Order: sequence, then C-alpha cells, then structure tokens
Amino acid sequence: MANRNGAVWLLHIPGWSLLAYLTYAQAIPAFDYELGVRMGTQESAAQITDVGVAFFFGFALGDLLVYIPLLAIGLIGLLKKRPWARVITGAALGITVYWPIVSLAAVTRAREATGWNLGDETAYWVVLPLVAAWAIWGLWWIARSATVRAPMTPRS
Repeated sequence: MANRNGAVWLLHIPGWSLLAYLTYAQAIPAFDYELGVRMGTQESAAQITDVGVAFFFGFALGDLLVYIPLLAIGLIGLLKKRPWARVITGAALGITVYWPIVSLAAVTRAREATGWNLGDETAYWVVLPLVAAWAIWGLWWIARSATVRAPMTPRS
C-alpha cells in the first residue's frame, strides 16, 4: 500500500503544480495575451511573429476551455476516489502528453521562419519532455491501477 500512496502523490503533486501554472500562465493570457507577455508567460509578436502569437493564443484558449477544467475535475475526483476520475484524469494526461510534443515540433520547425526569434530554447527542451514523461507515467499508472469489474448485464 505504501507504494500505491507514493504513486498517488507522484501523480498529485506535479498535477496540482501544473494546474496552478496553467491557470497563471495560460488562463490569464487567454483573456489578455499582451498581459501574458508582460507577465513573461507568453512570447511577444516581435519574437515569434503574429502567426506565433496566434498559435500560442490558441493553446491558451484551448487550455482555458478544455485542459484546465479536465485536469482540475480529474484531480479533485481522484482525491475523492470517484470512479469516473480515472477517465477524466486520463483525458487531461493525454493532452499533457500531446501539447509538449506539438510545442517542441513547432519551435523546432519555426527556427528558420522569417521573423521567428525565440532565442534560447533550453527551457522548452528541459521542461516539456519532463512534463510529457510525467503524463505518460500517469497514464500508465491510472491504467494499471484500474479495477476490473464484471461487465454490466442488461435488466430484464
């Protein structure tokens, strides 16, 4: 049981930290992208072009409307041991694997684009693979810890 408790905390502590970060870094810029630039959580058009801003804003809006609610509901459900929590958390973790890959691919592909001047990509290459690896582990853990139940039988 100690092993399971450690795994639960390994899912929850980064999960809640990620939720706090997403709320600060993505939800606020979804309402006011320039405020996100001033806060240092988003890149300016001077660095990444107007297309880059549109791309980053799209992620911020998607995070606000879909990802943040799924992650919050899933983590709360796991704390309350609700049976549906694994599905919701799994959906959020799927997004958590997906967006770092998309972001790294876009940053890599945009290096030679006219006007793109992101500068030092080190933080992207350190943080995003760690986030994706944590999410892959979380998906594995949720799938492995799921209780197998007998199939439901139709009522007569």
